[in-house]
Amino acid sequence: MSEAMVTPVLEPIASTPRTDPLTSWDAPQWQGLRVVVAGLGVTGFSVADTLVELGADVLVVDGNASEENVRRAETLRIVGVRDVVLEKEATTALPRFDAQPPDVVVTSPGWRPDQPLLMQAHAAGLPIWSDIELAWRVRERAGRKVADWICLTGTNGKTTTVSMVEAILRADGRRAIACGNVGTPVLDAVRDPEGFDVLALELSSFQLHWTHHIEPASSAVLNIAEDHVDWHGSMDGYVRDKGSVYENTRIACVFNEAAPITRRLVEQADVQEGCRAVSFSTDTPGLSTVGLVDGILVDRAFTENRAHEAVALAERSDLGAVAPQHTVSNAAAAAALTRAVGVSPTAVRDGLRGYDRGEHRIQLVATSRDVMWINDSKATNPHAADASLAAFSSIVWIAGGLPKGVTYDELVRAHGHRLRAVLLIGADSSALRTALAEHAPDVPVESPLTDPSGRGTEDGHAAMTAAVQRADELAEAGDVVLMAPAAASMDQFRSYADRGDAFIEAVTAVMRQHGWNVDDDGPVSG
Repeated sequence: MSEAMVTPVLEPIASTPRTDPLTSWDAPQWQGLRVVVAGLGVTGFSVADTLVELGADVLVVDGNASEENVRRAETLRIVGVRDVVLEKEATTALPRFDAQPPDVVVTSPGWRPDQPLLMQAHAAGLPIWSDIELAWRVRERAGRKVADWICLTGTNGKTTTVSMVEAILRADGRRAIACGNVGTPVLDAVRDPEGFDVLALELSSFQLHWTHHIEPASSAVLNIAEDHVDWHGSMDGYVRDKGSVYENTRIACVFNEAAPITRRLVEQADVQEGCRAVSFSTDTPGLSTVGLVDGILVDRAFTENRAHEAVALAERSDLGAVAPQHTVSNAAAAAALTRAVGVSPTAVRDGLRGYDRGEHRIQLVATSRDVMWINDSKATNPHAADASLAAFSSIVWIAGGLPKGVTYDELVRAHGHRLRAVLLIGADSSALRTALAEHAPDVPVESPLTDPSGRGTEDGHAAMTAAVQRADELAEAGDVVLMAPAAASMDQFRSYADRGDAFIEAVTAVMRQHGWNVDDDGPVSG
């Protein structure tokens, strides 16, 4: 990693005498609190809106004057925000309030620690909070229900697992919502007039970096792999921020039996008295583990006679037609997190049967000539792609994109023997091409719509169409055409969802060219 890419490690400042009393919605010290909100995305808007409702003096800064941000700024000014500044220059200096410094900065997850405004705030001795930190401080409010928090993080599988947690809780009759880094902003959930029994929080490493104190009922790190190293400054910084989710957990710290680093993070955490360490696994479970026996998910952690008995929770088939190993692992984690707060075995089964599987994650798009076409656009890093590649034995792999500073050698070494061919997309997939040449030299590698210099087209949809058409020519009976890019999407697409949609559209077009069926309600078949 070059010097320019290293993010400074700033010792966090959690609070000051001015902010120490801010531990409930009703604390009078919110009135007149001078707050800079850094970022005006969905998170920043919810933060600013909440702070105005609390009576704070709020100034919002964002360097992007997009149409959406202009609309958000107009709304916030109407509800009482002091000002919203949408200028790049405004993000380079800590703003003041009529010559007075701010009391606290609340930052959106996308802002790196080395961003000049945040570095100036830190140098001035100001607390810097995430929206999660703010939500924890205002969760208690007179006349409102106070929800338990179930918190989970990990390099991959977070959204799937938190969706499973939400579905299991609801199947148990609890009012619950998945929020945080997915779906509803946590502050909107905290402000819900009816209140929730449980909040299921997906937390990114960015959010955890600026979160200083929460007390989850149960918590989990699903896995750890190289990702976002440029943001955190080092792999150690990334791991440290992920592991902070375990701090102050009340009932159960849930870790991955197959990832020893997650066990170590539990061992290092300062938890509350009586908190248990509980693992999840896709193998036969030992004591205090949720695992798999003959295709049945079983619990040996939250049952009275766990030394001699296991409670059946669900069957692998409850997870859908395509349930690879990592999906089973996510289900075991979700079961452990929810069993910790007392849900019934039946609720685990019903929740896993009914959870919203979403799109772009091991999504079966088509089956034709005994070839499966799988969309895994959410595989935005090598660790996520590793799980997808491990699920199949003969693969035409569509991969490539924005690599975010990661390496591909280990991924290709592990799965080169599964690859029939590789079709590279992405503006620059040279790192993946180099790894393939070194560790899988016999695998054909092609780059549709790549110019002589090796640069891919900026038109991601055109690149995807070309890759899918070539995959159709290469795939043989028994193969899987797997679009699992192992890279981010922003070089050629608006988002991973846009990339996944491009794959689906291209596959559908190929099926129609062959005169095969297109079912609007499900996968294409031929």
